[in-house]
Amino acid sequence: MQNISLVEHIGELRKRLLFVFVFFLVALIIALIFVGNVYSYLVSPAHGLKLVVLGPGDVVQIYLSIAGVVAFAVTIPFLLWQLWRFVGPGLKASERHYAAKMIGPTSVMFLLGVLFGYYVIFPEIFRFLRRLAQLHFDVMYTATEYFGFMFNIVVPFGILFELPVAVLFLTHIGVITPMWLRKVRRIAYFIFVILGVFISPPELISHLSVVIPMILIYELSIGISVLAYRKKLAAEKWWRGDPKKEVGLVTVVDPAVQQQTTDQSPDDPVDLSDVSKDENTSIHKQIFSPPVGIHLEERE
Repeated sequence: MQNISLVEHIGELRKRLLFVFVFFLVALIIALIFVGNVYSYLVSPAHGLKLVVLGPGDVVQIYLSIAGVVAFAVTIPFLLWQLWRFVGPGLKASERHYAAKMIGPTSVMFLLGVLFGYYVIFPEIFRFLRRLAQLHFDVMYTATEYFGFMFNIVVPFGILFELPVAVLFLTHIGVITPMWLRKVRRIAYFIFVILGVFISPPELISHLSVVIPMILIYELSIGISVLAYRKKLAAEKWWRGDPKKEVGLVTVVDPAVQQQTTDQSPDDPVDLSDVSKDENTSIHKQIFSPPVGIHLEERE
């Protein structure tokens, strides 16, 4: 860890935000260059339905919204990298390394969520609403409403697919546990049902097509948390089970038992079998934490 002042902290945050803004701006310009191709691709679920605009300024607004969403998706990996660079000095070496490994999976899961929302959820909901409207009305959608409806479905699913990666990281650093996730399961299900009803048409099949994937992702997150938690406990058990711990070629000795080893040769290993539980735990904390990054604590 590095100790920096508040002014340096704010200056570093400003620098990282500036980098992200410049990257987003460049991505936005590139997306605007190819916005015509992106538009043609995104209107394919409409199956030939001609979208309309109601004013001369709508075209600019539509193109900017499309390019903005594309630029946001492209910027996410860079945003996560800058976030890691910002919080990295405050993390332990093992936590910093583990957080760096999460950047790739987080970006991939966001992309998978967007693709799932675009190819699976959005076409079903849009098809249902279109058929319902054609029963009694002449259907004519504005481009603003069409893309707004699409992004309100696709982007939340991209964020929702980040949940397993976030749970894995938070379990690894000891912030949450699978027991806590099971405890709040009913609350999470209730939130998913509210979200599903809010973004889907008033029809049971549409509700289930949105809510069930959310529940499955949450249960998957619990399973991932269980695996990460068991791995963490296994590492703690291994550490507690061996009374002699070495870092490299140097055996670390607790001052509490240093007096007991005065008659031994400096090259002899230290016998910690007679050390009390509290003393032994402090030794484990001292040696174990920097290279592995698991916080040991007394358990009942």
